[in-house]
Amino acid sequence: MGLLDLLLPDRCAACGLEGRALCGSCRTACVPLRPPLCQRCGNQVAWPVSRCRECAGRRLAFASARAAVAYEGAVARVVGAWKEGGRRGLAEVAAELVLEHVPAPQVEAATFVPASGDRGLWRGYNPARALATDLATSWRLPLLELLMRSHGGKRQRGLPLAERRRNVAGAFRPARDAPRSIVLIDDVYTSGSTVAAAANALAKAGASRIEVVTFARTLRIRG
Repeated sequence: MGLLDLLLPDRCAACGLEGRALCGSCRTACVPLRPPLCQRCGNQVAWPVSRCRECAGRRLAFASARAAVAYEGAVARVVGAWKEGGRRGLAEVAAELVLEHVPAPQVEAATFVPASGDRGLWRGYNPARALATDLATSWRLPLLELLMRSHGGKRQRGLPLAERRRNVAGAFRPARDAPRSIVLIDDVYTSGSTVAAAANALAKAGASRIEVVTFARTLRIRG
């Protein structure tokens, strides 16, 4: 629990209503990602496909990516309060929605995307790790710290897609050997560049099947 959680009464992170971290109305406004989905990257599509226009032609080390809700409206405000506003308790809200909308992965263990050094120090914690801790407990999976940052790079927010991919290329390296099957957990799937780079490092560490799970996902190209 963060300092703000202790000092201030709980308010909805999306609308500010006092009482709960996410009020019932705003929770209902969180749009779950429902089929049909791209089998590979989890994009919401018009009909089932193995690869969609967003991920076709890309080399992706992960086998599949799934998210609980669309990154828009109330969800975007929740993520902002969670990642930048010190609302650490929102990790529990994010985990509840993931458990509600994403099937448990059939893997040996869980891991998470490590925060870059400067942002980790500024926040005092890693949202992806907090989410992974709750999910691993619920899924009864060991949580392993398998990745390290090779370099920080620029902030991904606001960068064009091509630059996002270049920015995180080689950003991660293995911290230890990985099990053969693993779920990689992060807070938001935007372009997929960060989880793709992290999955590359896990593959080098020995993982042969990597599934990605995130709380939210940006819907860029539908179809």
